[in-house]
Amino acid sequence: MALTAPIRARFAEDPALSLGRKVSEPESLSRTPFARDRDRIIHCTAFRRLKEKTQVFVAHEGDHFRTRLTHSLEVAQVARSLAWAMGLDADLAETIALAHDLGHPPFGHAGEDELQIQMEPFGGFDHNVQTFRVVTKLERRYPRWDGLNLTWETLEGVIKHNGPVTDKLAKPSWSAISEFDAEYDLGLNSWASAEAQCAALADDIAYNNHDVDDGVQAGLFHLKELLDVPLIGPILHGVFQEFPDLDHGIVRLEAVRRMIGAMINDVMGETQARVLRTGVSSADDVRNLDHALVSFSRDMAEDLARLREFLMSRMYRHWKVNRTRSQARRILAEMFQLFMAEPDVLPTEWYARAQNRDEAGRARVVCDYIAGMTDRFAIEEHRRLFHLDVWN
Repeated sequence: MALTAPIRARFAEDPALSLGRKVSEPESLSRTPFARDRDRIIHCTAFRRLKEKTQVFVAHEGDHFRTRLTHSLEVAQVARSLAWAMGLDADLAETIALAHDLGHPPFGHAGEDELQIQMEPFGGFDHNVQTFRVVTKLERRYPRWDGLNLTWETLEGVIKHNGPVTDKLAKPSWSAISEFDAEYDLGLNSWASAEAQCAALADDIAYNNHDVDDGVQAGLFHLKELLDVPLIGPILHGVFQEFPDLDHGIVRLEAVRRMIGAMINDVMGETQARVLRTGVSSADDVRNLDHALVSFSRDMAEDLARLREFLMSRMYRHWKVNRTRSQARRILAEMFQLFMAEPDVLPTEWYARAQNRDEAGRARVVCDYIAGMTDRFAIEEHRRLFHLDVWN
């Protein structure tokens, strides 16, 4: 029996009622505004670069490990499924999920940490702000505006899918958000749409599951070490009991599949309980709550915290991963310092952008150039700059 579409939730975003775009333009005859946003993200340069940006493992370390691109696709799939099942606008949830990591620099969180250190004297670095700058300024594809000219609802979801951000606006690294908001009010003191909240939870669901998968595949820990870890442990016990002779590779995949299902079901159950408790009946009602509407239950949140503790100790701080992080940070630090000292070694376009700027402005250009690099390009660029056996 085919699954029928759920009734549209009263608090779902309606594309026909979108607040529009900063620069007015004719609507598409074939797509809703949110679907059009999704397509603009998929076709932008920053999205393509995600294919060789680190999630946990540097992109060249193995063909089967997740990259920022495959992670973003998994987040989008979960977000779209979750939004559809709850009667929300699936296009908007998918769009925000696809965009959420566009500002990540090469080498994952190691790259972000290093750029923050290098940019500390010049306004700092935050990957969420960088994502916003990518879609509002750095992508240059259109004759009438910089950025992608996305809808208000997508921009809102990109910058505050994790909740209100007014407490961050005093940070120098968030000045770009304050400046944009002064011209185009995004309601930074409220929660974002339920669709944006779906994207945020989908990120948690995707990375917790694929990090388990990638960690086992990389040999950083074994399946049996997960048996006593909350959430994944009981699921593994169930798979082993049901299929005692099953190949461990299939056991891993089956356990991850069941864990994704358990997390999605938990979000749907908890969100429905909050809908009934709060009585939300419009998208504005969702924004005006003093807490998230789309959420894990308390028990699930506690289990996930325990799982993250395991992953932190056994994967994210594994000596092999630490060694890669150390190499990555040195690469970015050395390039940043060289470009600041000798901006004329920047490619022509970027050198032109750095001209006639003060030191902080030049640092932001250098940061934008480095943040846009893929892992592979950063390694090659560093080699061209610092190794005498390479001559171009």
